[in-house]
Amino acid sequence: MNFISIFYGLFLLSVLGIYWSLSEQKLRLWTLLIASLIFYASLNVQYIPLLLALTFINFRLGLEIGKNTLSDKNSLNGQISNEELLFSQADWNLRRLKLLWLGVILNVLLLLGFKYLPLLLNAVFPLPTTSQDAAVKFIAPLGISFFTFECISYLIDVYRGAPATGQFLKFAAYKLFFAKLISGPITRYHNLATQINTLQLPSPSQASEGLWLIARGAVKKGILADHLGIFVDLCFGNLQRAGSTDLWLATFAYGLQLYLDFNGYVDIARGTALLFGFVLPENFDFPYFSTSIAEFWRRWHMTLGDWLRNYIYFPLGGSRRGLARTCWNLMIVMLIAGIWHGSAWGFIVWGAYHGLALIVHRLTDALSDRHENLEHFWQKPLGIFLAWLFTQLMVFTSWIWFRLPNLKDSSLVFRHLWGYPADAQFAQKVYVEALNISQSQLAGRLIFLAILMALVYAFKSRLKVEFNWPVKLVFVPLCLYAVWLLAPEGSLPYIYFDF
Repeated sequence: MNFISIFYGLFLLSVLGIYWSLSEQKLRLWTLLIASLIFYASLNVQYIPLLLALTFINFRLGLEIGKNTLSDKNSLNGQISNEELLFSQADWNLRRLKLLWLGVILNVLLLLGFKYLPLLLNAVFPLPTTSQDAAVKFIAPLGISFFTFECISYLIDVYRGAPATGQFLKFAAYKLFFAKLISGPITRYHNLATQINTLQLPSPSQASEGLWLIARGAVKKGILADHLGIFVDLCFGNLQRAGSTDLWLATFAYGLQLYLDFNGYVDIARGTALLFGFVLPENFDFPYFSTSIAEFWRRWHMTLGDWLRNYIYFPLGGSRRGLARTCWNLMIVMLIAGIWHGSAWGFIVWGAYHGLALIVHRLTDALSDRHENLEHFWQKPLGIFLAWLFTQLMVFTSWIWFRLPNLKDSSLVFRHLWGYPADAQFAQKVYVEALNISQSQLAGRLIFLAILMALVYAFKSRLKVEFNWPVKLVFVPLCLYAVWLLAPEGSLPYIYFDF
């Protein structure tokens, strides 16, 4: 079931009608859980038993980690000595730590198993590339990366002192909530549980905001990202024929496609959640206007960045143990981010590249702190522009490994980025026959799209200007009609479904 389809619209309206017609919280949660299972069954029905089993295992581990067995001993009114109490406390903390490691290792092994099992099998029993790709798609459940990260965050939060839930229905409804199940945003249990306990029918402004997010997300994905994806697929699918200019255009187009595709998905997910009375976290904050790679990671895939900081970077020591240790921690975090995205070497290189960029940024910051003139330079218009230019050049070129994780293909692109002429038939096949526009017209459209994004950024983030809810409500049917009219036939799958 595609987010941008009539079937999803009918499904959403039906579930909402049943959901809000019920007054009891338990019945609403059952409705949400059953609807989520139906939604996932339309995509990956064979993995529903696995997801339910993993949900139950993490629920039980959370209960065990969150238990306080000392409460019974404290009720003995002094019959236990302070020394015995301390020993008992130490034993229980050790047991809680072992249970936490058991849960973390279980989830990590599950994720790595699904990510890397096809790679290992292919190493032992080599398959043709097409067969290998099919095996990956068959073996890996949709949304497994997001699912396991949420489980790990729940167990760690409980270990740190957050209360474990004793209601499996509430935990399962949170874990399997169809709006965020496949590609996030990564949501902490306790944030959503608080909203479940104070659930209210959305106000007209909240409902219109939800519908606006759905319509806006559909435009980003159905019209913008999918049209960009057609050119990206044509160009990166013909690497030997594409020239340097074509590859630069494709690299820029893919960066925009990836952002609009994933951001469009998150908009629809957040809009859907709002209609059910839930507020899911933001996942993007105009990342392509960042002036440093550190700022980029505070504004791109924000829930993943927050997860990496809270559950890996800070436990490793963060920036509290000196500059050398900070740089090492940054590299570890970004390598893990690369591994999380996929099993191909290209994702590892992508993570290492971002880790190296973060290290360079940290070293530049340390150098600027020692030289006042250098610090002032980065605050001037020219310094800000150069910082933005270097950051985005690094980010967009890194997407080459993301789009072509096979190192043979990505290295070919890097070799052909300068001074490589296009095949004579490439322009005819791609620009004339497939796209019906010239290379310069395509470049103009990409620039226009970038300017449009800059205007939206200026109005929303700088001027703090937004439409009010009646205006948004008027634009909803217009946006949906535009998607129905202008979206290319046979919409492309969401890019992050593969992660």
